[in-house]
Amino acid sequence: MYEIIKFVHLSAGIVWIGGMAFTIWALRPVAVAQLEPVQRLPLLSGVLARFFNIVGLCIFLLLATGGLMLMGVDMKLAPKGWHAMLGLGSLMCLIFGHLYFGPFRKMKAALAAEDLPSAGLQLAKIHPLVLLNFGLGWLAVGSVIIWR
Repeated sequence: MYEIIKFVHLSAGIVWIGGMAFTIWALRPVAVAQLEPVQRLPLLSGVLARFFNIVGLCIFLLLATGGLMLMGVDMKLAPKGWHAMLGLGSLMCLIFGHLYFGPFRKMKAALAAEDLPSAGLQLAKIHPLVLLNFGLGWLAVGSVIIWR
């Protein structure tokens, strides 16, 4: 059973980090290069809305499976990497919550009001938060592998 829980945990992390990689290196640069704001902003809003729903599910799975795996361990004896992953993962969840309920929500409201400049400003706030979470995600992965 532990292996299934670990598989679900790893799968959720891969989907979240992979989605950020796709957004950072593939979707955003092409959208900026090829689309005017009137087309780009609704596209990115729609893509992010779908992706953020997936991230919400991933966060639920990560917290549930991570909690299940930690329940069977005395945290005083757990590897340092587990502690680092728990801290970094918690920080990532908080950053995502801020991103989702702050700039993303404001971007959707600005688009609904057809206020493209405000929507663009909010989208510009989302990008560095995604970059930060992407980096933190890799730190979490690295810490659990390196600090055994």
